[in-house]
Amino acid sequence: MWSNLPFDLLANIFFFLPPDSLALASSVCKHWHACITSYPATAAGAHHPPWFVALPVRNRSHTCYIHNPINHTWHGLFLGFLPHPIRPVASIGGLVLLRSTASTTLRLAICNLFTKQNWSLPLLNIARTNPALGVVFGLDGSPDVRLSSFRVYVAGGMSEAPSGGAAYEPTLEMYDSRHGGWKIMGRMPVEFAVRLTVWSPNESVYSDGVLYWITSARAYSVLGLDILSNRWRELSVPMAERLEFAALVRRNGRPTLVGGTSNDGACIWELGDGDRWGLIERSQLN
Repeated sequence: MWSNLPFDLLANIFFFLPPDSLALASSVCKHWHACITSYPATAAGAHHPPWFVALPVRNRSHTCYIHNPINHTWHGLFLGFLPHPIRPVASIGGLVLLRSTASTTLRLAICNLFTKQNWSLPLLNIARTNPALGVVFGLDGSPDVRLSSFRVYVAGGMSEAPSGGAAYEPTLEMYDSRHGGWKIMGRMPVEFAVRLTVWSPNESVYSDGVLYWITSARAYSVLGLDILSNRWRELSVPMAERLEFAALVRRNGRPTLVGGTSNDGACIWELGDGDRWGLIERSQLN
């Protein structure tokens, strides 16, 4: 009976499986394998705690390490099925957005690490080197997160200049999964393009309609993009000129800054109303 169930019904059952169980189910029979690989499974494991993925910086073994929060176990996954050396950029539901490290210009792909499904996104309208990236997931508000769309934003970077050589690219592009293509959304301040290209780790945080990136040019600051109006703004950060390390993360749905100095220790600030940072916690470094 199980081998003859329709794909739609099987997909609804597989939707509730955690990632490791989904991978095991794909090896039961050809019918199940075809079903699992036919559906993107964007939200595989959505009813379970998120898994932690770690990828070595120098990943010559093409292996990533994944922590199962249910059993508190670690798994090593071989990534040899991917066509190019990669590094993870962001999670999209149960999928991972990857960028190729074999190309100087930005090339992106999406992968399900457990089912080994992977596909490349189309090339950008403007070939760019080292732009900032941001991902927004679930904007359509679908109650079934498997049907939720996602967007990938690319800002700044270096592109080929009309007169030859390279120049900073002061434009914003967006990929919408509903349409499957890239669209140039408009221009951005040249200064922001420079800072996002040179002084940003490229990772972003999304909250309440705004994508945030942290930059470390001269003093730390945060750049924000309102994705509805495509307007940019700059936010100051606490201890901006004194910080020796800083990172922007998402905590309870809000942008959160983690930073400090070797003398004063580390602090955690959360962004509140009016773009004001509130101190959450302070700790001394040992």
